[in-house]
Amino acid sequence: MTIIYRFSDDYIKQVHQLYKSVWWGKERSLEDTQNCIRGSQICIGILDVDNKLIGFTRIISDFIYKAIIFDVIVSASHRGNGIGQQLMSLVKNHDELVKVKHFELYCLPELESFYKNLGFSTDVGGIKLMRCSNR
Repeated sequence: MTIIYRFSDDYIKQVHQLYKSVWWGKERSLEDTQNCIRGSQICIGILDVDNKLIGFTRIISDFIYKAIIFDVIVSASHRGNGIGQQLMSLVKNHDELVKVKHFELYCLPELESFYKNLGFSTDVGGIKLMRCSNR
């Protein structure tokens, strides 16, 4: 497997295909995917032996207090093989993120145990997610 941090147009298309494979990413256009990747400070991909993207995540951070992890995706054919754990390890050990105090992410209830095994907790001092739609 190969780790990538820069995404060519071909790899961005592969990220877009990963988005289309999950319910929360089906509506994303290729243009939105391009802009999303370009607007994120850190993107990490994992390629298989054929150089096909099988895992992806992106991070936005101030590099000292917070790093928010978005879009952790593993291709369906590679789930259960430790790719998600590898992505999270790459995030936590990334040279630019090693000083970050808190990593945060959103997840579905069925993924809580996966993230709890990686040290994440839902105990965040009573903080609630708030959202305001812009469209």
